[in-house]
Amino acid sequence: MRATRWSPARALTATARCLATSAALALAAFAGAQAPAYPTKPVRLVVPFPAGGATDILARAVAQKLGETWGQTFVVDNRPGAGGNIGSELVAKAAPDGYTLEMGTVGTHAINASLYAKMPYDHVKDFAPIILVAGVPNVLVVNPAVPVNSVQELIAYAKANPGKLNFASSGSGTSIHLSGELFKVMAGVQMTHVPYKGSAPALADLLGGQVQLMFDNLPPSLPQIKGGKLRALAVTSASRAPALPDTPTIAESGLPGFEASSWFGLLAPAGTPPAIIAKLNAEIATWLASPEAREKLLASGATAAGGTPEDFARHIRQETAKWAKVVKDSGAKVD
Repeated sequence: MRATRWSPARALTATARCLATSAALALAAFAGAQAPAYPTKPVRLVVPFPAGGATDILARAVAQKLGETWGQTFVVDNRPGAGGNIGSELVAKAAPDGYTLEMGTVGTHAINASLYAKMPYDHVKDFAPIILVAGVPNVLVVNPAVPVNSVQELIAYAKANPGKLNFASSGSGTSIHLSGELFKVMAGVQMTHVPYKGSAPALADLLGGQVQLMFDNLPPSLPQIKGGKLRALAVTSASRAPALPDTPTIAESGLPGFEASSWFGLLAPAGTPPAIIAKLNAEIATWLASPEAREKLLASGATAAGGTPEDFARHIRQETAKWAKVVKDSGAKVD
């Protein structure tokens, strides 16, 4: 065993670390003493999309964990419509007491600000970010009746059959919608966008053949892909999805530079007490770092995230700028 030599510098560093740790613990104890107990009644977790989609799946996983840990009910409240704007507006205008939260998305908190001519909330000023929960690639899936087995075959088919392909989305402004718009621009093809009020109803029509393809969040589509009911052509992320290692990326498939992934995070109304934000962040961050959470999310096609509220706020700002360019380049707009 190698001995560590003592030095005044090392001793000073160690002492400083101990003092910093003690100060942090004292400050946390003081904050805890000043903050009211939380939660002391049921908490509503708003999902701005219907049940069955990726947002709903992740929200229910978080609600279950917090409920089990704190012995209080976390009720998932699905409020779909207007690309997530209806549910998000409800949270933005709710009392900032920690008892109304939202599972926000790249759509509600990055894309919609550029896509919609008029927004019913300010996605930055009206919310307090808590934590980035997960990242999810989108997957390009087609109904098996469409005679294509690759992205290049799909592009050739679309060019040979103009106006024949309809692509579904979980709503205007979602990353599912913008993935399709970006694909149209980069591939030089024409497809008609058909928006739904969530992934579940869109998938139902895709399975039924009413629409031909979709750039869906991976979690809802994964069981259908594995069951052979949908054909996966590619994923929209920069690298392959661990849940579908044999499925190439769209960038690999002839459209270099294509990247359009989704993310999901927990938010509260602006003005929610910092002590409550910190408590929620700490609990969820600990869970997301656990093998249990990582395996559970990976099984559904998601990748656990984490970080501080400040990290999430920074991510929202960066993603807002990124998607504003995609919206501009695609020409997509919703009145």
